[in-house]
Amino acid sequence: MNLHEFQGKEILNSYGVNIQRGYVATTPDEAVAAAEKLQAETGTGWWVVKAQVHAGGRGKGGGVKLAKSLDEVRERAAQIIGMDLVTPQTSAAGKRVHQVLIAEDVYYPGPSETNEIYMSVLLNRQKGCNMIMYSTEGGMDIEEVAEKTPHLIFTEDIDPKTGLLPFQARRIAFNLGMEGAAFKEMVKFVTSLYNAYDGIDASLFEINPVLKTSDDKVLAVDAKVSLDDNGLFRHKDYAAMRDIREEDPTEVEAGDAGLNFVKLDGNVGCMVNGAGLAMATMDIIKMAGGNPANFLDVGGTADAKRVETGFRIIMQDENVKAILVNIFGGIVRCDRVAQGVVDAYKNIGSINIPIIVRLQGTNAEEAKKIIDESGLKVHSAIQLKEAAQLVKDLVK
Repeated sequence: MNLHEFQGKEILNSYGVNIQRGYVATTPDEAVAAAEKLQAETGTGWWVVKAQVHAGGRGKGGGVKLAKSLDEVRERAAQIIGMDLVTPQTSAAGKRVHQVLIAEDVYYPGPSETNEIYMSVLLNRQKGCNMIMYSTEGGMDIEEVAEKTPHLIFTEDIDPKTGLLPFQARRIAFNLGMEGAAFKEMVKFVTSLYNAYDGIDASLFEINPVLKTSDDKVLAVDAKVSLDDNGLFRHKDYAAMRDIREEDPTEVEAGDAGLNFVKLDGNVGCMVNGAGLAMATMDIIKMAGGNPANFLDVGGTADAKRVETGFRIIMQDENVKAILVNIFGGIVRCDRVAQGVVDAYKNIGSINIPIIVRLQGTNAEEAKKIIDESGLKVHSAIQLKEAAQLVKDLVK
């Protein structure tokens, strides 16, 4: 589950991480009120108006603007709220902006220079441990830094049993070129950041940039946070932060129905029971000359209702030219799934694309008989190779 910037900053602040302070607004009037409140608390005379969407690169799309007066705060907020923000991480249609963060200006003059730093905490799957990735080249696309100047990217592997050790935090601060008060601030920042990542069962914390201010403070100017869905039962307060407006509607609908669904950009819909079999099915579709339109795992207890829901979700994608149902009957009986396919087909009543059903396992032959005798335009298969050939022929 992804969080908005302001939500991520709230969590960071609760763990002792210094942040760029700000308030959320949903209208231009609220934006001005937030700016006035921020000015009274911090003394800031300039503000940053930031679109709150689940996507990076907001500044490149016009979703981050500086305001040097309250009138400009109102103007900038009016421009951003309601816009369809297109960034390198969104589709061509962009994402609708429903709210903005009015943040304090932290790039003020002082005795030393400001430094922008990239820092993220994530899982190193190859080594089976957590990892802090960081670079002195903050404020830029980390992919570009990795491509052009890979020597400027550092990593620190962290044993989850011991957590971040003090010498590791100091090494990170040293590699970032911190000295004096800034060194101590960075050690504290890194330690608190890792504690936040570990404490909330996050799968990603990305801060770009972490700012070393002109008076040697270290704070998070941005916050991209992803939570591990499997840990949300322990964090009901964080689960309540979910903003379904930022998610694909079909994925939300599938989640509510207990289905694991991810929308892709292909032309063959697939409905499978089991994640591993779903991945193999997607491979078969590619090998047969098609492109998967989705990942849909109906689970090991697929019944008529779940199958019908799966069909309805797949059919919402206009690009789908065929549907491959691939069920292995272990816990679930294939004949029950077959009857569910027939019932779903009749109930929906408007399926005008080919459906290929491959059922293998418990009662597979009985299932094939049900499909063949249904009188519907459903093509049955026993072998995976046979199903793949049907997909190839029918899509063409």
